[in-house]
Amino acid sequence: MNDDVEELLVAAIDLAAKYKKLTGKPLGITGEVAEFYASKLLGLKLMEARSAGYDATGSDARKIQIKGRSLSDSSKPGQRLGSIRLEHEWDSVILVLMDDVFTVEEMWEAYRPEVTYALLAPGSKSRNERGSLSISKFKQIGRKVWPVGL
Repeated sequence: MNDDVEELLVAAIDLAAKYKKLTGKPLGITGEVAEFYASKLLGLKLMEARSAGYDATGSDARKIQIKGRSLSDSSKPGQRLGSIRLEHEWDSVILVLMDDVFTVEEMWEAYRPEVTYALLAPGSKSRNERGSLSISKFKQIGRKVWPVGL
């Protein structure tokens, strides 16, 4: 990602934080911010817009979906990731957790076999039909990749 794009994204983050403070509603840039920080902090290569199934590749050529969540101290428990589509090509999912002003707090990664098993497990309609996992479930099946060693 070049410096001009990074500068624009930093300005967008500032605007989104101000917008949420004034209106109480998110501006809807969480996905782009998550992709930016995952690529920058984990050394991933972002794909062109609208690559079906994955957003980035790792140095080992694995195909990675990136999901982001901006959470405040008052966020309700049971927050969920966006839809994870099993029919698309991908090897792992990275979840970028940010505070309500888009500061990255943690990143977690789970690999396809564990994600598939969790999505297909009997029980939750939102998990089974919409391909949506809770943040807590994702953390159970994944591993923390940033910050490491803390």
